[in-house]
Amino acid sequence: MKEIIYRFVAGGLIVTLFAVVGDVLKPKSFAGLFGAAPSVALATLSLAILSNGKLYAALEARSMIAGAVAFLFYASVCVGLMQKGRLHAALATVLGLGLWLFCAIGVWLAVLR
Repeated sequence: MKEIIYRFVAGGLIVTLFAVVGDVLKPKSFAGLFGAAPSVALATLSLAILSNGKLYAALEARSMIAGAVAFLFYASVCVGLMQKGRLHAALATVLGLGLWLFCAIGVWLAVLR
């Protein structure tokens, strides 16, 4: 029960902080970017430190970085397919999933294994 309360409080505070940062920045499309992933990641890492220690949290942070690198490639390909290939967003995202999986496994094999 203590862990759930901590997740609620820490997550809420961090989400609020990032929402304020996103609201201050221009363009307003950054608000969604700063409202979701960073706040959840920080809450998860702080909980990992409290529950399992710094070494476990460091491994989790490295995994998050690897996932972010794979997502960067995935998002870049999707944007390229939609802009230059004139594909519909749904088709571009489905086609990009293979690249994301390839990149995620590649980063895991190269760095995290």
